[in-house]
Amino acid sequence: MAGPDSAFTAPVPHAEPLVRLYEEPGLHRWSLPPALAALYGGGLGFPEPCLYANFVASLDGVVALGPEYPSSGSTISGREPADRFVMGLLRACADAVLIGAGTLRASPRHRWTPEHVYPAAAADFALLRRQRRRAAAPELVVVTASGNLPAEHPALQTGALIATTTQGAGRLTRNLPPTCAILALGDGPTLSIPQVLGIIRARGHATILSEAGPHLVGELVGTGILNELFLTLSPVLAGRAGTIRHGLIAGLELLPTRHETVGLISVRRRASYLFLRYRLPRRHPWAGDRRPGHTGVARRAEPRAP
Repeated sequence: MAGPDSAFTAPVPHAEPLVRLYEEPGLHRWSLPPALAALYGGGLGFPEPCLYANFVASLDGVVALGPEYPSSGSTISGREPADRFVMGLLRACADAVLIGAGTLRASPRHRWTPEHVYPAAAADFALLRRQRRRAAAPELVVVTASGNLPAEHPALQTGALIATTTQGAGRLTRNLPPTCAILALGDGPTLSIPQVLGIIRARGHATILSEAGPHLVGELVGTGILNELFLTLSPVLAGRAGTIRHGLIAGLELLPTRHETVGLISVRRRASYLFLRYRLPRRHPWAGDRRPGHTGVARRAEPRAP
C-alpha cells in the first residue's frame, strides 16, 4: 500500500503538481476544488459503486520490506510529497477506508484521514467532501478475524467499524473504546471478504478505498471485487534476500493457470515517480457471488499475540 508511516512527526513539504502523461477518454471526473485539480493535473472521479486500492512499489516490485520493517511504505516512497498528496486525495474521495489489523498495528500513530497524510490540503479536502455531500471523514473499517487489535490506537479512539468473527467480537467487546462499532460475521475462524464489502456498501458507502496489505488485496482480487488500482512507482530498488518481501498480491497464485489482465487508464509523473491507475475487470457486486452455499474467499484468523 502507499503506506502511512508509524511515526509521522516532521512537516510534509508541499507537493509539486503532477504532470498528466496519459488518460483514457471518458473517465469519470468530479469537480475537484481548483487547488486539488491543479496539484493532481486534472480531475478525478469514480463510477459508483467502486472499490479501489492504493499502493507504492519499488522498481523491482516490492511493496513491503518485511515484518522487521513495519509500515515500510514511507521508506519505499522516500516520503515523496506528491505520493502523500495522492494518498490524501484518494482518501478524500472515499466514503470508507478499508485496512487489515496488520496495517493498523504497523502504524501505531496513524489516522486514515486525508489531512493526516497531507495537512497542506486539509481545507481543500474538506471542501471536496462537502461538495460531494460526504461525512467530514471517511469511515475506517478494520478487518480482523482474531480480534487482536491495540485498543489504545488513536484511530480506534476516534472511531472505527471492526469486522470480525464471533470469537473476535467477544475479545474486542472487553477492550475497544465506545467510539467503535463491532460487526460479528460468523462463528468460524474465517471471514468472507465479499460479505464484509457488501455490509459496508449497505451502510451507504459507494466508494471504498483499500489501504490494506498484500494478503487482503489478494483476497479482493481473488474474489473479483477490486475495481481499480492506484500504484505509485518509486524510483528505488528494494532487493530481496533472506527476508520475505511481498509484491502487490500475497496468498494468491494466478499465473500460469489464471490470467488477470488489467487496463491502464491514467499515467501521471512527478520527477522520477510514476503515478499509475489501472482498471480491473468487474465480475460481480460487492456482496459477493449469491450462488447457494458460496461465501467467497475466507480470511484466515491471525495468529494470537504472544
